[in-house]
Amino acid sequence: MTSTNLQYDLAIANCRNTFLKKTADYGTSWRVYRTIAIVDQIYIKAKRIRTIQEKRQQKIEDGIKSEFEGILNYAIIGLIQLEIKDENVEQLTVDEVSALYEEKVSNAKKLMTDKNHDYGEAWREMSQESFIDLILSKLLRIKQIISNNGVTVVSEGIDANYYDILNYAAFGLILIDEGKHTK
Repeated sequence: MTSTNLQYDLAIANCRNTFLKKTADYGTSWRVYRTIAIVDQIYIKAKRIRTIQEKRQQKIEDGIKSEFEGILNYAIIGLIQLEIKDENVEQLTVDEVSALYEEKVSNAKKLMTDKNHDYGEAWREMSQESFIDLILSKLLRIKQIISNNGVTVVSEGIDANYYDILNYAAFGLILIDEGKHTK
């Protein structure tokens, strides 16, 4: 598990670095996103990975790894947006964003550790295609929850789906770095 924790931290560190640099460049312009817009941003990235997988080629330079990083960061944006209910809060400082990012990552890592305990790191034997299909499925679940005005009967909420998406993206990045999945 120590190796997984270190690999997870490294995958997150790369994503965090990009996220905070973009925050310095663009501010928190993403604060205008509603949940459906975040879902659609993740969908675009997951769909691109799926298309590259199916066509076995790409024309745009950024590869699958970059898209997984984007998926992970948009999942964190989604979690932050769910927490900050005040639509009038447009700008957050880089320090505020960094603290919120760390909080979400800490929650995601605990979830990952708990699930790895129970599932025996089964994700290490999964295909990259499965990660994308699971992410797309989670996005469809979020869309259904939105259409149900956020109400679920027995299912987890939007936040749980974002956490799963975040962790699937982290797993994808780990397996790419190990050379087991396509870049």
